[in-house]
Amino acid sequence: MTPKHFITVQDFTKAELLDLIALTRLIKEADKQGCTPRLLEGASLAMIFEEPSTRTRVSFEVAMAELGGHALYLKPGEIHLGVRESLGDTAQVLSRMCDAIFLRALKHETMEGLAAYATVPVINGLTDYNHPTQVVCDVTTMLEHRPAGKALEDLRVTFVGDATNVLSSLMFISTRLGMHFTHAAPKAYQPPDAWLALAEANCAESGGALTITDDVAAAVQDADFIYTDLWWWVGQEDEIPDRYAAFMPTYQVNRDLLAKAPAHCKVMHCLPASRGVEATDEVLDSPQSIIFDQAENRLHAEKGILTWLLYPRMPRPSEALKAYHQGRIEDFLNR
Repeated sequence: MTPKHFITVQDFTKAELLDLIALTRLIKEADKQGCTPRLLEGASLAMIFEEPSTRTRVSFEVAMAELGGHALYLKPGEIHLGVRESLGDTAQVLSRMCDAIFLRALKHETMEGLAAYATVPVINGLTDYNHPTQVVCDVTTMLEHRPAGKALEDLRVTFVGDATNVLSSLMFISTRLGMHFTHAAPKAYQPPDAWLALAEANCAESGGALTITDDVAAAVQDADFIYTDLWWWVGQEDEIPDRYAAFMPTYQVNRDLLAKAPAHCKVMHCLPASRGVEATDEVLDSPQSIIFDQAENRLHAEKGILTWLLYPRMPRPSEALKAYHQGRIEDFLNR
């Protein structure tokens, strides 16, 4: 069976993404009643990390365990990924031993290279380009906290801050699903033309809306959700003074900015947060903040993604066939 990878939400239709989110919500409902079905009994997930993680690592490991499978944590330096062994060789070896491969990579090219050779599903756990597993969780969270009577397509999401890997995926999934997406940032930190072209094409197909602006007050005035993220990422440490000066204080999500939004507006952050930088403690810990609901939903989203990708590929031998092989092996051992 040709593997279906989870590299970018752009690879999936609106209907497929809605099915994935619906599955995530079904599994979460079962989980809340202590009834998570062990749909991936015996499955294994190779988890390769090129940088540290809290939410992503814990959510995938717990998800596999609760679905009946097993996750192997492969930290930097423990395998020969791209060093002493080609990406292609690593992909093919892991494909023979595991049912899926997860990768958190510093460069998106590494993700694409691994997926090109893997014969099992490859899951993107974040690159310098995007973070698709995060935004499945984000839309799930928005559906749980949307204003009463509002359809998904009516939701207005405003991202305040740098054009990060989370911004790209959130912009793509929002416009793919027909939502209204706004990015507020200084012009130097707005999305590149290639990202905008994809989002605009999504809107043309879905009926969604895209706004890019440096007017943060206008950007939040109708927002149902204000989302923010770190102002700098790995490899941008030398830019911190310039980035801080560009964003602070205008683009900080603080009480003054939140007051410009509707009273029902919720605050989101993918975490980890630089508290007091892109957002204040007063906002992150306020009743309008849903950042920990969002963090918890990483677990449920990973369960949904893993089940969506792996369940159709899982072997389902008959009881007779299992008994046949067990008998043969026991006969051999007892001879």
